Amino acid sequence: MAVITMILTLLCGVSLFLFGMSLMGDGLKSVAGDKLEAFLYRMTSTPVKGVLLGAGVTSVIQSSSATTVMVIGFVNSGMMKLRQAIAIIMGANIGTSITGWILCLSYIQGSNGIAALLSSSTIAAVVAIAGTLIRMLARHTAAKNAGSIMLGFAILMVGMQMMSGAVAPLKDSSIFMNALSMFSSPIPGMLLGILMTVVLQSASASVGILQALSVTGALTFATAFPVILGIGVGAACPVLISSIGANKNGKRTALVYLLNDLIGMVLWAVVFYSLNAVLHFSFMSMTVNPVIIAAVNSIFRILTVCILFPFIPKIEELTRILIKDSEEDLEDIADSADFDLLEERLLLSPALALGQAGRAVFGMSKKVRKNVGRSLNLIFEYDEKKYAKVQRKEDLIDKYESKIGDYLMLLTKREMNSQQTRRVMMNLRAIGDLERIGDYASNIARITHKISEENISFSKDAMRDLSIAIAAIREIVNSTIRSFQDSDLHVASQVKPLSAVVSDLCEKLKSGHIVRLGRGECDLKQGEVFNELVNSFERIASHCVALSGAVRREYQDHPDYHVHSADAEELSPEQYSAIYQHFTEKYDMNSTKEIQAGSEAEAL
Repeated sequence: MAVITMILTLLCGVSLFLFGMSLMGDGLKSVAGDKLEAFLYRMTSTPVKGVLLGAGVTSVIQSSSATTVMVIGFVNSGMMKLRQAIAIIMGANIGTSITGWILCLSYIQGSNGIAALLSSSTIAAVVAIAGTLIRMLARHTAAKNAGSIMLGFAILMVGMQMMSGAVAPLKDSSIFMNALSMFSSPIPGMLLGILMTVVLQSASASVGILQALSVTGALTFATAFPVILGIGVGAACPVLISSIGANKNGKRTALVYLLNDLIGMVLWAVVFYSLNAVLHFSFMSMTVNPVIIAAVNSIFRILTVCILFPFIPKIEELTRILIKDSEEDLEDIADSADFDLLEERLLLSPALALGQAGRAVFGMSKKVRKNVGRSLNLIFEYDEKKYAKVQRKEDLIDKYESKIGDYLMLLTKREMNSQQTRRVMMNLRAIGDLERIGDYASNIARITHKISEENISFSKDAMRDLSIAIAAIREIVNSTIRSFQDSDLHVASQVKPLSAVVSDLCEKLKSGHIVRLGRGECDLKQGEVFNELVNSFERIASHCVALSGAVRREYQDHPDYHVHSADAEELSPEQYSAIYQHFTEKYDMNSTKEIQAGSEAEAL
């Protein structure tokens, strides 16, 4: 019965410890707001800064796993490079050892007088009362969060005291002493540390239990050291779980956390036990206390980072070998090469920075053009892998808009002439229209996914009409992007009348659907997705007109505008009418000629 009571008390102490640590960490994160995340991905220009920031942030939030999970998110979204993440994770491994030193406070004892006031029980009681009062009486969120931090600390201290009280009787147990001697060997001890941390999902909790056991006076250095070595490896478990669903770089970031502790464990186990075999360290049988455990934990982690720090590039290479890029991943890397053009040091020279931004915008326009083509092809031949590719490229297009937009906004803070300012504004408008065209391409792909999942099919007449409209969409997107990339005013001038023809075609598609609905050739479910497709066509054409307007404005802003003035004028009514008539005849739904709209995979 006594054993059951002891186990329940120990588990209760562990539970309170974990809850207190979580409450304290959440409160600290709430007080800091988004500043911790901002530090993590903005202030890592050098590996040294990365290590220091990782250690600092982890010391604040009391969890290396939480820091690493945040970093995985940044790497997964492309905001941070893998090499930056490695440095932060190394720092996080140092920062997590701070918890062990905080736990040492729970072992301060006093018998009477001032010493009693400084005991852990008194400190926990005062902090708990203060935290509760602040939580109850404070009106501001920041003050309430401060109260949560204090309550979390008090609960953590109480949890440690319960663990220590639960294991105190073990010092007189011969069974416990024999069990501990089994783990004084390196491999069993390291396995115990790994297993204990995998179960608790917290390296700090494992160190806390080890410190609690040390109070019994039965824990020697020979037993504690291998367990400490294994604790870091076990802490990688929640990080690896969090990387499920991340991209390749996100998974590599999680793997770095495991490799860092695994290499450290193996390295120091080999070095330490090899030296012990020769020198026979006298302190192996020494009884350890909470302070010694905290010190060994910190020293082990700091020395591991010092050894591995110069090999950050090699660790990155190792993760790329262990988690290889597929052909699609290599294609994505090549696609995002334009981001390297946006070098912040060039902002000191607005002319150069503007040229680099322009090249990145052209790269974005190519991605948009191809993705529109991919999405239109899915209407005729749906393929799950091709659908996934459209959505992956859409994420890349969104990233283009974000990175180019941020770069151009930084550029607006620099001193520029009026022509450069107009060009910045033109590019900002252009990336907005390109991103919206990409959104509607993604929407078309999602509609085709729905059509495939729900086994929706269109009549032969509906498909023929769609083919004609799709061919017109291909041409308007192709012409718009070509005019934008080549600054071709002649091609740009044809976009607006072609957009009017697309609008006419979309109205005819909707009217034709209503007729077929009346004849019973299609139902409301077919009509819903059909109209969604047609609406996306209209919106793409609308943004093409807006984007072609950027080309016309560029001509008007040209320093030699008088040379181009005849070409730069808007189309006359006669010219507009002639071009409109040309496209009307080309995409006539009443014509008997067949228009091939889905024959080429990369038609755009």
